[in-house]
Amino acid sequence: MIGKVFYGWWIVLACFLISLYVGAVVFFGLTAFVSPLREEFGWSYTQISFAASLRGLEMGIFAPIIGFLVDRFGSKKLLLAGAVTVGLGLLLLSQTRTLTMYYISFLLLALGAGGCTSVVTMTAVANWFHKNVGMALGVMASGFGASGLLVPLIVNLIDRYDWRVTLIILGLGMWAVGIPLSLIVRDKPEEYGHVLDGQPLKAPILDEGIRSEDTDIGFREAVKHKSFLYLNITETVRMMMVTAVVIHVMPYLSSLGVTRATSGLVAAAVPLVSIVGRFSLGWLGDLIDKRHALAITFLLMGSGLLAFCYVQVSWVIFLFLFLFPPGFGGSMVLRGAILRQYFGTASFGKLLGIIMGSASIGGIIGPTLAGWVFDTTADYRIMWFGLCGLSLLAVALTSRIQPLEQTSLP
Repeated sequence: MIGKVFYGWWIVLACFLISLYVGAVVFFGLTAFVSPLREEFGWSYTQISFAASLRGLEMGIFAPIIGFLVDRFGSKKLLLAGAVTVGLGLLLLSQTRTLTMYYISFLLLALGAGGCTSVVTMTAVANWFHKNVGMALGVMASGFGASGLLVPLIVNLIDRYDWRVTLIILGLGMWAVGIPLSLIVRDKPEEYGHVLDGQPLKAPILDEGIRSEDTDIGFREAVKHKSFLYLNITETVRMMMVTAVVIHVMPYLSSLGVTRATSGLVAAAVPLVSIVGRFSLGWLGDLIDKRHALAITFLLMGSGLLAFCYVQVSWVIFLFLFLFPPGFGGSMVLRGAILRQYFGTASFGKLLGIIMGSASIGGIIGPTLAGWVFDTTADYRIMWFGLCGLSLLAVALTSRIQPLEQTSLP
């Protein structure tokens, strides 16, 4: 406790700021470096963009590994190591002379980002909250959406200096921001005289009430439950939808005659507007059954994609932004909140790592399939309609997620 503020909220703030910075320099902001790299080295867009697949290892191969490490060593150590590694990766990228060195830099960035993004930050927050876990995760996850605000700053730095100097500035900034903030994080509230949501240990009635609602089961038992399987499938569907839209939003709008300037604004608005869903739907998940809240997010995403099919009518773009981004932002928060409620914190990192590994499958299928559909039919709308159907499947699966004692397999 600092003053009257539960220390868990300071951890939420630290993870929010780390997510904001990492999201800007490792994810959304790197698009600003594509043209300068092409101009200097003459690499193709395919060669340059392939690095995004290497960066995606943070969510795929590295996520389960990071999950095991965070459960063993704690969030604080992983955040510190991740911040140091991201800084090194950015500095190495600033010295790129060959394509091989370029890819190695992105592998380092992927490993570092794995140490200071979703698996680790969600575990850090989930360890301190139960009743308010949806709101806490929503606030923390909003940092990633807010990182879009730093993209213009990165563009300005490149224009004012050059891409190498900008990467050096960003690398040193990662150390200046990430290292001190990682030291704020604490792994378990019990070690500091508190339990979940800030109730003092000396209040046995409150403590007993909180713990009676909590569930902690072993890793091997958890992965045998159908509820965990359903959560993995819905996350795969979610990432198919999100990555297909995020990667193809500008080509799709351009194919409809929308100007590049307008389509760029729409692309920038998607992560920013998702903040609304991260806050509001995370909060809603604390008030109603989290499964119902998750179902609402998929209905929003599916409805948003339906609107996306008809954006030839200009005002429909606003309807798409009103529906789809809040839906995907809220679903990101609620996957962790449901995992926390149904499986506890004992194996939270490992289980979240597996879920994110499943998500990476959707992340590969979604944009690749969308590209193939357009190459084959010259029309993205078949893909959007198909994803609408998958959103309904995800809604059905969320309704089948049940308390563990009702879903255990023989």
